[in-house]
Amino acid sequence: MKTFNFRMFVIILLSLKVVVSCKDADVNSNSQNKTELINKNDIERIEPPNWWIGFENDSLQLLVKHQNIADYQPSISYEGVSIAKVSKGDNSNNYLFIDLDISKASSGKFNITFEKENSESLIATYELKDRLKPSEEYIGFNSSDAVYLITPDRFVNATIENDSPSGIEGQPELLERTIDRTNSYARHGGDISGVIKHIDYIKDLGFTAIWPQPMLINDMQEGSYHGYAITDLYQIDPRFGTIEEYKALSKKLQDNGMKLIMDQVANHCGLYHWWMKDLPFKDWLNLQRNFEENKENWGHSYTTYSNHRRTTNQDIYASEADKKGNNEGWFVATMPDLNQRNPFMATYIIQNSIWWIETAQLGGIRQDTYPYPDKAFMSDWAGAIMTEYPNFTIVGEEWSYNPLLIGYWQEGAKNNDGYDSNLKSTMDFAMQKKVVDAIKEKESWDKGLVKIYEGLANDFHYASPKDIMIFPDNHDMSRIFTQMDGDVVNTKMAMATYATMPRIMQMYYGTEILMNDFEIPGDHGLIRTDFPGGWDGDAVNAFTGQGLTEAQKDMQLFIKKLFNYRKNSKAIHEGKTVHFAPFVGTYFMYRTFGDETVVLILNKNEDIITIDLNYQSEMGLKGKTLKNIITGEEKLWGDVIELKSKGVTLLTTKIN
Repeated sequence: MKTFNFRMFVIILLSLKVVVSCKDADVNSNSQNKTELINKNDIERIEPPNWWIGFENDSLQLLVKHQNIADYQPSISYEGVSIAKVSKGDNSNNYLFIDLDISKASSGKFNITFEKENSESLIATYELKDRLKPSEEYIGFNSSDAVYLITPDRFVNATIENDSPSGIEGQPELLERTIDRTNSYARHGGDISGVIKHIDYIKDLGFTAIWPQPMLINDMQEGSYHGYAITDLYQIDPRFGTIEEYKALSKKLQDNGMKLIMDQVANHCGLYHWWMKDLPFKDWLNLQRNFEENKENWGHSYTTYSNHRRTTNQDIYASEADKKGNNEGWFVATMPDLNQRNPFMATYIIQNSIWWIETAQLGGIRQDTYPYPDKAFMSDWAGAIMTEYPNFTIVGEEWSYNPLLIGYWQEGAKNNDGYDSNLKSTMDFAMQKKVVDAIKEKESWDKGLVKIYEGLANDFHYASPKDIMIFPDNHDMSRIFTQMDGDVVNTKMAMATYATMPRIMQMYYGTEILMNDFEIPGDHGLIRTDFPGGWDGDAVNAFTGQGLTEAQKDMQLFIKKLFNYRKNSKAIHEGKTVHFAPFVGTYFMYRTFGDETVVLILNKNEDIITIDLNYQSEMGLKGKTLKNIITGEEKLWGDVIELKSKGVTLLTTKIN
């Protein structure tokens, strides 16, 4: 009897376990609750194309685009997902905006059913995914990083099959499908696989992050190579490759201890963006009425351009007309200005940025034309990202030579108007110019090296100077070698100064081999010249050194030594900065962390000069041995230092 009861107990227990397990499996399954999943998609477009659970913000807004979809009523039957609100556009019947509450949802696929009386229902399958890693593990770039900026179309053409693609499956052929390397404004064929192929080269130079110009599709009639006229914010341009290749680029960088920074554009899109033929709202764009009234004859003569008065964002005296002129005017006729004051547009842009961070496992964002969009939105945009990714980094492009304006956009700035940007980093165009002027100008009381000295003195204004990005040049300005009038010594002085000051460092591809735009200074097509060796048959190959001049090889080696030292230098990443006022054409800057001191010495004297070091005795280096970072030569720090020729000297107390 006792045996019978025990066996019955075990049988009952096992039966209960099976029932419980089945219930658990039903709750946690990836099929929708109580309703069979129908894997189909009758809808033209739903964006974002998927989403994730586990965010701080547990709401999601879907943009649904389909013929007359506003006449349909959406419904969802999936545990944990509910429709909070459905909104229609006021300019088109072909849009619905569905606000979802996913706070209690588990990952999985489910159907969204669209119903209309006397019509067949439409069904779309949507997926909520599990995140690949926690928010805090998305680590952005910082002052320990050196960023290699690339124009992808001009770097390496590794996959000739995508040079002339027909387009994205199911969509019309691309408007610009040929390459022409003789035309500096045409496509040349560089691609994602080319960047992947040469990550080792970039890493060996000492760089820790890559910032490619936008790789999203620019289906424009001309000038599509640069990437800033995006026509679909969720598609990689097939002439660059696939989204899988983009993710592979990010993965290979991570495997090498490096980061992928995505270039994003919140201010504008391309004229042939898919929504331009059917705008959902009357205020989806800035100055939209002007565009719609003239779109059949659209061109430069009908465009109202931005006045580019970026100071209106801070100017306490600025007129409303001037403010609108900056924020609402179009950059060019082919780049419609997005209206971020429209709440649906605002949500769309924020969600798009987060989608790419998760999809590509990004290590940072560079945001284009930062002072041009609505500044309240830009604070919300950056704030939304930093809320989800507290260790992430965004750098904003503020092309200003005024440190007051640069500092205004950085998080932590004590702005009189109370504005909080939520932006960790901005770009230091002011210091970029000061270094160039300082090295090129003839020395006097207020010219020459004093420009660097006084420029760094402005750091008191910044909330965090080391989180600002410095650079010698970029894709929109003359190459540093051109700025330095072809003077190699001056170029080295500038590069060493940028690389050692308390900043995040960014360098444009080809600077290491003295690429230039001497033929037409400032010409964008020429600035973005093909990297030699990136195409089969190139006579010069900078990757192998074949065909490079001795000056180019020397500069390449200089950059490699400089940035590989920088990569491991706590003194440069986090150290205290002390500098001394320029004296007889020389400038000394010290970076110190623990027992490591890095000394930057700029010397503009052509003849031998001896400098008394007792004036700098506070640095405590007397009697210590220092090594030249570039030459490897060691010397004892004494009462004087002899500088034998014009140029830069970089020393460190870190001997091994």
